[in-house]
Amino acid sequence: MKKRWISALLALTLLLGIACGCAAPAGGEEAELGVVLEDMGVPLAGLPPVGIVLNPSASGTAVQKNDYAEIDYSNAKDGYVMVKWKGSSSTKVKVLVWGPDCTSQSDAYHYFLRTDGDYDVLPLSDGNGKYKVTVWKHVGEPSKYSQVLSASLEVTLTDQFAPFLRPNQYVNYSEDSAIIPKAQEIIENAGAEDNLSKVGAIYEWVVTNLTYDHEKAKNVKTDYLPDVDKVMEEKKGICWDYASLMAAMLRSQGVPVKLVVGYTSRGEYHAWINVWSEEGGWVEGMIYFDGKVWKLMDPTFASSGKQTNSIMKFINDSNNYKEKYFY
Repeated sequence: MKKRWISALLALTLLLGIACGCAAPAGGEEAELGVVLEDMGVPLAGLPPVGIVLNPSASGTAVQKNDYAEIDYSNAKDGYVMVKWKGSSSTKVKVLVWGPDCTSQSDAYHYFLRTDGDYDVLPLSDGNGKYKVTVWKHVGEPSKYSQVLSASLEVTLTDQFAPFLRPNQYVNYSEDSAIIPKAQEIIENAGAEDNLSKVGAIYEWVVTNLTYDHEKAKNVKTDYLPDVDKVMEEKKGICWDYASLMAAMLRSQGVPVKLVVGYTSRGEYHAWINVWSEEGGWVEGMIYFDGKVWKLMDPTFASSGKQTNSIMKFINDSNNYKEKYFY
């Protein structure tokens, strides 16, 4: 396996552009009653030093807060903000993160916020520039929310990898997560040293050991979030689970990874990963070397399709994937 991954990416020039088009709503922190915030689906629901966690923290040096919520952007330079709901635990709450180049609400990053009094970590995925973070509470009708808090910030990242080396709401792990020693074991057994070798080892383990959970896919809700330790223990999951598990394992081993959400040419809402390599920079769609050519890597389809010729042909065509969000 190692030999398949040590070939250089010198011929590749697939550098990922992460511009997202979205404009923050006008107005300050006053409530905006009657605004409809559509719930996104769940992707494919229908179908640093090694081993060190770069823990996000709410330092309290740059905070916007009121009786409803708190937005801590003290460490925005490290690619994240932390948001906490302070109101009723029975309230449905959303957060919208508007990136530097946003032009519409539908393109902003939408998150469901936990309501147990703890923080959610939300990545600043669109790089340097102006952001606006808004918190919205549900106001009765199925898709109507009222804005209760907002914060505007200017972000200059410590480096381009900052948002993609740390845990966040969608790639959620900690020092105690079982995925960390497992990832270390897989990489050591494979003798992997460079980033692509590590990706190859983790990818091979995931597609070999996980199976697609069709029953879970039938019943999953729009606010579903992967539990990477549970997915690894049960060795099954949906698309979110595959991509989140791989991203968490690789980030814990110092490999910058973007969990990507978008659409396939089949019209499916899907998730996959992009990875950064020393030789080729950000590699779009993620690829692997089959001994002859580099191919697009999609761990869910490769596993659930048992790597058949037809499914691998679909995976290998990057035109079958359209990126929308990066986490």
